[in-house]
Amino acid sequence: MVHRIEPPPEPPVTLSDPSTLLTGYLDFYRDAVLRKLEGMSEAELRNSRLPSGWAPLGLLKHLAYVELRWLRWGFSGEPVEEPWGDVKVRHEPWHVEPTETFDDLRTFFLEQCARSRLIVAGARLEDSAATLGGRVPADEDRPTLMWILFHLLQEYARHAGHLDVARELADGTIGE
Repeated sequence: MVHRIEPPPEPPVTLSDPSTLLTGYLDFYRDAVLRKLEGMSEAELRNSRLPSGWAPLGLLKHLAYVELRWLRWGFSGEPVEEPWGDVKVRHEPWHVEPTETFDDLRTFFLEQCARSRLIVAGARLEDSAATLGGRVPADEDRPTLMWILFHLLQEYARHAGHLDVARELADGTIGE
């Protein structure tokens, strides 16, 4: 059986301010990720239906750490104790501890998104990142906030598509 979830509207088609457009679509996809996960069973959140082995709960944790790495650790240069907390071994499926719940990771995700919004609100699109991966590169190698936001947007859109497939396989739910 197929069940459709309806998304909220996308940002207005009349937007011409790049910052408002980028942040509007980021929020649209942040919400999409949560919509796709809400209502999934604990088993479906923790198990993979795909050969790559990632589970939907791991993807949520990954996106929370993507926000943390790119905007707090990278762009703002804030010290972050565990910037790679979503992976135990590089290039393996995202790691979720057995004690971590959907509510815990949803809260962590929302905290990172809120912090990201504050960082973006206090900067200009042409501002450059303070660090890159915890190191301070040459000025010409530092991504701008615009580049980072566009990178985050494409990452969210791609992963929301992954969740489309996982959710439809799990219980037949479809929709943006």
